[in-house]
Amino acid sequence: MKSSILIDTPENELLEMLSTEKDKISKMKMSHEVSPLENPKLITSTRKVIARIKTELSNRKNRRQE
Repeated sequence: MKSSILIDTPENELLEMLSTEKDKISKMKMSHEVSPLENPKLITSTRKVIARIKTELSNRKNRRQE
């Protein structure tokens, strides 16, 4: 997911996406421990998406405080 898409997304949707992605990565990690995932790089890419969402939320919070 590109950060340009996240910039245009409302904050409530970002929070919902963050929750969804966290659940998704948690399930992937559990299933990866039981049996290897077909594509383990999905865990890395999901972690990066979570970081992008958190960064955008943090940027918005900082802009509000200024």
